[in-house]
Amino acid sequence: MTAIKHALQRDIFTPNDERLLSIVNVCKAGKKKRNCFLCATVTTERPVQVNVVKVKKSDKGDFYKRQTAWALRDLAVVDAKDAVKENPEFDLHFDKVYKWVASSTTEKNTFISCIWKLNQRYLRKKIDFINVSAQLLEELPKVAEESVPSGENQSVTGGDEEAVDEYQELNAREEQDIEIMMEGCEYAISNAEAFAEKLSRELQVLDGANIQSIMASEKQVNILMTLLDEALKEVDQIELKLSSYEEMLQSVKEQMDQISESNHLIHLSNTNNVKLLSEIEFLVNHMDLAKGHIKALQEGDLASSRGIEACTNAADALLQCMNVALRPGHDMLYAVKQQQQRFSDLREQFARRLASHLNNVFVQQFAQTLLQLYNRSYYLSVSGHDQSSTLAQHSIELTLPNHHPFHRDLLRYAKLMEWLKSTDYGKYEGLTKNYMDYLSRLYEREIKDFFEVAKIKMTGTTKEGKKFGLHGSSGKLTGSTSSLNKLSVQSSGNRRSQSSSLLDMGNMSASDLDVADRTKFDKIFEQVLSELEPLCLAEQDFISKFFKLQQHQSMGTTMNEVEEMDGGTLSRPHNSGVPQAISSEKDMIRQMMIKIFRSIEPELNNLIALGDKIDSFNSLYMLVKMSHHVWTAQNVDPASFLSTTLGNVLVTVKRNFDKCISNQIKQMEEVKISKKSKVGILTFVAEFEEFAALAESIFKNAERRGDLDKAYIKLIRSVFINVEKVANESQKTPRDVVMMENFHHIFATLSRLKISCLEAEKKEAKQKYTDHLQSYVIYSLGQPLEKLNHFFEGVEARVAQGIREEEVSYQLAFNKQELRKVIKEYPGKEVKKGLDNLYKKVDKHLCEEENLLQVVWHSMQDEFIRQYKHFEGLIARCYPGSGVTMEFTIQDILDYCSSIAQSH
Repeated sequence: MTAIKHALQRDIFTPNDERLLSIVNVCKAGKKKRNCFLCATVTTERPVQVNVVKVKKSDKGDFYKRQTAWALRDLAVVDAKDAVKENPEFDLHFDKVYKWVASSTTEKNTFISCIWKLNQRYLRKKIDFINVSAQLLEELPKVAEESVPSGENQSVTGGDEEAVDEYQELNAREEQDIEIMMEGCEYAISNAEAFAEKLSRELQVLDGANIQSIMASEKQVNILMTLLDEALKEVDQIELKLSSYEEMLQSVKEQMDQISESNHLIHLSNTNNVKLLSEIEFLVNHMDLAKGHIKALQEGDLASSRGIEACTNAADALLQCMNVALRPGHDMLYAVKQQQQRFSDLREQFARRLASHLNNVFVQQFAQTLLQLYNRSYYLSVSGHDQSSTLAQHSIELTLPNHHPFHRDLLRYAKLMEWLKSTDYGKYEGLTKNYMDYLSRLYEREIKDFFEVAKIKMTGTTKEGKKFGLHGSSGKLTGSTSSLNKLSVQSSGNRRSQSSSLLDMGNMSASDLDVADRTKFDKIFEQVLSELEPLCLAEQDFISKFFKLQQHQSMGTTMNEVEEMDGGTLSRPHNSGVPQAISSEKDMIRQMMIKIFRSIEPELNNLIALGDKIDSFNSLYMLVKMSHHVWTAQNVDPASFLSTTLGNVLVTVKRNFDKCISNQIKQMEEVKISKKSKVGILTFVAEFEEFAALAESIFKNAERRGDLDKAYIKLIRSVFINVEKVANESQKTPRDVVMMENFHHIFATLSRLKISCLEAEKKEAKQKYTDHLQSYVIYSLGQPLEKLNHFFEGVEARVAQGIREEEVSYQLAFNKQELRKVIKEYPGKEVKKGLDNLYKKVDKHLCEEENLLQVVWHSMQDEFIRQYKHFEGLIARCYPGSGVTMEFTIQDILDYCSSIAQSH
């Protein structure tokens, strides 16, 4: 077994920096006897790793190989099967149970003992050893040493020391001595027994020599013993002296102890005094409020700048005193409690005085502004009822009152509001609600009066503006719809009065309105938006600064509480000094702005409805202006009150614009034409031109150009469809004339305006105009030389049947005599008469606005000449050398057409 251990150590474990401590020859229980070895090893490097390694012989049997290794820390149980009887079987519980049978009980016990020692030394987690007697674990190493032959008992026996390797290699000197000894005995290798006997005899000789040497030194030993006895006597004497010295020092020790105890008490007293002084200084420095601050909090003038500054400094000092972080035990002191109560009383007193003063400031400002508003409203009421007043007589400007002085005065209290917010949130909430209540009523009156002036200026721009009476500050129109309808009837006496207006949702023709009125409306609407924008931004900036909302990412009320501001007080959660958080400061500011400016959106919607009712062209102006202001507001803050409100109003404006386009299309579909008069340029075609021209001027460089392009597409398609519909229904004017004139007008309009999104429609209009021009020319011209045309149709028919062209003249019905008869029926005079009648007919069909008579007449002239050339060609091919010619020439045709055109 020793040789196996040496081989395993050399071949397997030394290359892996491991030491083999114990080995047992085993085989698996219940299987064929295939022996292998379980080895207990430790690493030579720290930290030490302890493993159980399974080693078996290779299949060839000439060397050993490492098969499996388990860490000892993974070993849970060692089961020896029987603690009393000798049994070679044992189990090791790793990730699963491994059952083994040792070659001998002694090897098994030695291996288990080594495992137990390693567990005790290296592992914190202790392994369970079952069916193993405690006596065996304690005494097994000794037994093993006695029973196992030399070389096999070199297991781990040390309790706290590292296990000693069983095999110890010889050093160089020992190897040299052994070699010299073996060289002196030639038979050392061939006869080991004789060599061993020789060594034994020499050892006996050496032992005898050692004994004699010891016996010879007996005298020296006796002398040594005598010296030791004398030394012991001296030690006894020294101990007696030390005892006497100790008794003498005992009294000194007691005195020193008393001195030390006294010094400790003095040091402890000094330490306590220093700590007490430090605590007193801390309380005095941090909880003492200056008399000047107390006086400012109690009697400070909140109306003057100096008094506000003094109160602000005093409030900050009071807050610092109240928020000082007391050390443990300070709150138990009566003086501290008394001072805290005093601070609390000062805080309550000053907070109540501050809230009362600010409420008075709100009321005073509200009362002063309200008085001005009543004077303004009275003037508006008188102006609205005075039937002789006009817009030029109104001296009231379209401006909103400036609240900057009010904001400037209140911003002096901004730091005090911040102090109030952090110390008494209930009063801060009350002030916030009161401010919103007062300001909402104030702004409501101001905004209504402002919009009242805007409505007066808008309605005063029309010729019948006085019919739109406005009363007080209600902001509602008192004029009835019938007034607008009456206005429409009075202003529709132009050349298109017989058809309904394309662009008027109130039955009022847009073309009859003065352009200056529309421009003035645009300026008024722009001024309204320009006045509202700085007003809202200034108020929002003031709210943020005055109520200190920008310094808190979460505010002191929930969203539901903010929505309840209209109906009651803002509530705070009970038993909580910290307010609940809402989503963000922007939400709080926006909700306050909604409460304060709740009348802006309905007033804007009313103004938009009025502008749209006066003239639906205004929806174009409003869409462009409102879009620009929404875009500007969103660039500043997309989630602000102004951006949201203008965005909502923009939706209404866009709906009005879409409704306007839909009504235009509907009116096109409902258009009726007169059966007694020619059609000419349709009303909605001319009005589309007017609409497009105005829209292009309004939407130039506008943000909402896409909306106009979509409207263009809808309108132009409807125009195309309804032009064709009217052309099909026309009885007085030929269909081709209606299509030709109107599509020519559309093409000219689109070419002049150069609307990029309608390029395809422009090409389509041109194509339709060209097609219907050609169709009308062919249809109207017909066959001016009817008999001659019938004759040559017969000639072409014979040629088509296979008769050669030069042989046609031999046909009885188409000989030269027949040709001459037909030609004689169309002298130049008759041709000119026919052309003159044709010109009069075309003149009756065409309208004067489009001026296409000469274009059509020129096309007819070209068509007539084409027919003439066709006839001449047939005569030249079918009647060659006959000398037959027409009685008029192409030049005659040109002269006839020119003289007819000039005569008319």
